[in-house]
Amino acid sequence: MHVRVTFVAAARSSSLLAERFEDDRPLDQAGWAEVQRAAPELVPLAAAELRYCAPTPRSRATGDALGYRPLVQLALRDCDMGRWRGLTLGEAMAREPEAVDSWLADPRSTPHEGEAMLSFIGRVGNWLDTRPADDGGRIVAVAEPSVIRAALVYALMAPPSSYWNVDVRPLSTVTVMGSAGRWSLRFEGAFPYASRV
Repeated sequence: MHVRVTFVAAARSSSLLAERFEDDRPLDQAGWAEVQRAAPELVPLAAAELRYCAPTPRSRATGDALGYRPLVQLALRDCDMGRWRGLTLGEAMAREPEAVDSWLADPRSTPHEGEAMLSFIGRVGNWLDTRPADDGGRIVAVAEPSVIRAALVYALMAPPSSYWNVDVRPLSTVTVMGSAGRWSLRFEGAFPYASRV
């Protein structure tokens, strides 16, 4: 039995705002405009049998704007960044350079007193492995780019350090197909009208 899970990266709040750990800002006008431009390509994914989203305001708003009416999945929440929540990487580095270096080098470390990167990847992977496996079943999941990176690292059985080498753009899609522990990737396309970092 195989399932097809298409991840849609949530629209961004604004290209002018720095990316923050566990960012829970809602979509702004720029984000809504991006969703409207991407809608012709993404709305057809609403035909999926199951439609999910991460609990962030951006993920929920993106899914709703595309007509998915997604069910919130707590397992698709961002990595718990503990006391670094709301900071940019640069801000965390300025405050605790050695702790950030440790966190970037060791996927088991939790210098921020939150969730280890290895645990985050495992949590997202467990969600993926427990999707209903009706043969040919289609699922769409709107999530933050960090969650999609974790899912891809898990699906590829790649080393956790490869997480830092995956770039997920707002409103891009990627599909994983298979079943628990046996996933393959299928890239669906990129959207040239999505904001660039």
